[in-house]
Amino acid sequence: MISNALPLLRTMNMNNTPDTEIVFSNEPSTGALSVPVSASALAAIPAKAQGLLLRMFANPYLLEKDERAELVAQLRECVAQHQQVSELRVLFGMALCVNLEIHPAMEELGEAVALDPNSFIAHLKMGELWMRLRVMNKAENHTHRAATLAQNLPQSELARRQAATIRAMKQGGIERGGYQGPWGWVSRLRRRWKRKRSESKVALDNT
Repeated sequence: MISNALPLLRTMNMNNTPDTEIVFSNEPSTGALSVPVSASALAAIPAKAQGLLLRMFANPYLLEKDERAELVAQLRECVAQHQQVSELRVLFGMALCVNLEIHPAMEELGEAVALDPNSFIAHLKMGELWMRLRVMNKAENHTHRAATLAQNLPQSELARRQAATIRAMKQGGIERGGYQGPWGWVSRLRRRWKRKRSESKVALDNT
């Protein structure tokens, strides 16, 4: 169970920019992406999964393969126990993305949106995943919806930046005609993953 000493988990978008936060509590919060989670759902997140989430949000490239798999397994169990909690599905979907399980990530983020159509973070992350898959019409739709659901300036800025990235990608001709499957994208991500991990290890060795 997450201790009171760690009341929030810092999250980031999929390109590893630590600019948002999800706050787990029963009280409203002023965080940019405050996501209240019920006490029962909060208790379902094991301490080890908490630590892996914190490391993932800090730098997902440093998680080892077995750590990513363990985080996914523990979050899968949490979601199975609390199937109606949209925010847990968002976290699970993000972990699946980090573990390069794109189809399941799409399903979980889609379910998060279905469970809570007014969830800013669910729409933002769904839009971001479609953006990574180069399916720009869906990316635009979810990002626009997130913008309309923004409740403060930080949220509005996140949606604005994501929308600007999508526009720039479209103007640069980076768009797929339709979703045929994620596997080419996964291969590119895997190569980028290996390069980032190598760079991170070199940086650690030089500190």
